[in-house]
Amino acid sequence: MRTVTNPGDIGQGVRGVETALKVVLHVKEGDEVLVITDDKRAEVGEIFVKSAKMLGANVTTYKLPDNMRPLMDIPPELVNAFKKPNVFINAFSGYAEETPFRIKLTDIEMEMGARVGHAPGITMDMVLYGPMQADYKAMADKAYSLMDRFQGAIDVHVTAPSGTDFTLSIKGRDFQTDVDIPLGAIGNLPAGEIWCAPIEDSMNGVIVCDGSIGDLGNVKEPLTMRIVDGRLVAMETKEKGILARLETYLSVDDMAKVVGELGIGLNPNAKLVGNLLEDEKAGRTAHIAFGRNTDMPGGRNMSQTHRDFLFREPTMVITYEDGRTEVVIRDGDIT
Repeated sequence: MRTVTNPGDIGQGVRGVETALKVVLHVKEGDEVLVITDDKRAEVGEIFVKSAKMLGANVTTYKLPDNMRPLMDIPPELVNAFKKPNVFINAFSGYAEETPFRIKLTDIEMEMGARVGHAPGITMDMVLYGPMQADYKAMADKAYSLMDRFQGAIDVHVTAPSGTDFTLSIKGRDFQTDVDIPLGAIGNLPAGEIWCAPIEDSMNGVIVCDGSIGDLGNVKEPLTMRIVDGRLVAMETKEKGILARLETYLSVDDMAKVVGELGIGLNPNAKLVGNLLEDEKAGRTAHIAFGRNTDMPGGRNMSQTHRDFLFREPTMVITYEDGRTEVVIRDGDIT
């Protein structure tokens, strides 16, 4: 983590965020933008405010009340601020316990037909020196090129050096990307991945998470997860204490242990820092999430939670409708 010592870095950060807002969220003159932040991320929130104003948007800020964290529901004062915005930027600190709150929040934002830039846990380091400073135009070209290669896919076989080895079906489930967020949709800031909602009961095999876990950070020891017919049935690790926490987070409801997402990282500026908001965008990584996916094409998992598990250097072999197969990613590199 770098320390901000040069005032010019702030200006660079504003310019980088301005470009991202223009390319990813299509912010333009006259847009109504609501930046939701908190005291811990106030400096980050201010950069988003300045960047949106440079694009001619009208910007309002709302700070989440620290004395109510972790939040279980949406504060009434925030509900009152929902009426005007057509762009939302959620730039606040992340709490593992707040996943249900974040899902409620983004559901309302999308229902309003707004573009949603979702950034729980974003840091100044990401904004000034990391993935927010990437070439978003080039990254969009890369994302759409890879998505095209998944057209007509039925099954995907995923392996990795860690021991990850599973198959799942994505028949009829289109990929999305966060490098171009349309009205009524959500994507992360920083952006830089593609993802889809697998057929919920189709996944079988093993994930060995050797990267990071959503809201919990980098794993100290690999986490082995066994999946049968789309449902997580067992977890093993030498890391003390983590299994009990995961069991709590994955027991919010009956669908919390059912597969919800297959994601692929594409941002060349993203690193594995222990914050999944950045980690899942890192190149040469992939991740599986369990839980909610109804915001993805075809998704049917109605869980009130969503938890990501990242692994490194994946190989992905696609089987297409016509029976042919193709290696689209080998050892983390797009072929």
